[in-house]
Parts: sequence; structure tokens; C-alpha cells
Amino acid sequence: MARAGLTADRVVAAAAELADEAGFDNVTLTALARRFGVKDASLYSHVRGLADLRTRLALYAGGELIDRIAVAVAGRAGKDALAAFASAYRSYALEHPGRYAATQIRIDQSLLAGSPEMRRTAEITYGMLRAYGLEEPDLTDAVRLLRSTFHGYCALESAGGFGADRDVQASWDKAIDALHLALTHWPREAEKDD
Repeated sequence: MARAGLTADRVVAAAAELADEAGFDNVTLTALARRFGVKDASLYSHVRGLADLRTRLALYAGGELIDRIAVAVAGRAGKDALAAFASAYRSYALEHPGRYAATQIRIDQSLLAGSPEMRRTAEITYGMLRAYGLEEPDLTDAVRLLRSTFHGYCALESAGGFGADRDVQASWDKAIDALHLALTHWPREAEKDD
């Protein structure tokens, strides 16, 4: 029988808090059970195990991230949308390091296909990139460029990896300028075939 007051949503929200406090790798069923003052077994009424919990946490954090991005890019296009998207992404990654780490795990494709969070992420991201005139397969390539750039920058920044005197924000702004130029002058797949 499920413990009164415990729900899958409450368990995942607590896991998100724990991830930010202790790190994503330290989110365990034992640590969550302690938080709720219950035995580990009580959580199995709400999640199927650690892998299920981490998948749910990844989707939860991904939903939070895309909600923040959606607000930032609303009514914008081109470079303004790209800069707003990037800023929202970066601020989330730096403010919620454990939740952000959860968004980077690999999730079974069958779960992603039915996820409203991932569908919304694709719609907003691809919508922003279509303003650059991109179509598939260039859209997928551009998404991979943006994700790897944003993730790499945020990972280095959060780890204190930028030691030069140059202002980190100024470098971020230059990176967005460079991405805008790359997207504007994208080597389209259709053009390579000619």
C-alpha cells in the first residue's frame, strides 16, 4: 500500500531538489526514502526503481527547461530568439546543476516518442531554427551543434574551467554571434547534392 501523501510527482520533485543539492549521481532511492522518512520499499509504489526515477527526473527537468526557453523565445525570431534560447538554457544549467545533469542522460526512444516535454522541446527548438530557413536533415545537424555548444560551455563554466581574464559573459555573447553566423550561412544538405 502506498504511504499517505507520497505520489510519483512528489517523489520526482524531491529527486529534483536532491539532484541540485547533492548532484545527479547522488540521487538514490535510499536518499529519497530518508528525505520522506520511509523505507526504500515504500517508493516502489511510485517508481519502478532507480532507472525509472532517473528517467522521470530527466523528463521533469526537461519540461522545466523547455518551459523557461518557451517564455524567453516567445515573440522573437532569428538572432534574438537564438540569444534568448541560449540565455534561458545557460541560466537553467547554472541554477539547477543536478536537474540539468538529468537532462543529459540517454532515454529510451520509445519513452521519448510519447513524452509531451520532448515533443514541446522539438517544436520550440525546430521552430526557432526554421527562421534560418533550415529543413531536415540540416535541422538535426543544427540542433546537435547548438546542444553541444551550449552544453560544453555550461559544463566548463560550472566547473570553473574558464581561467582567462576575459569576461565569461562576453565570451558567451561572442559564441552566440558565431552560432548566428553559422546558422545564417549553413551549408545546406540540398546544396551539397548539386
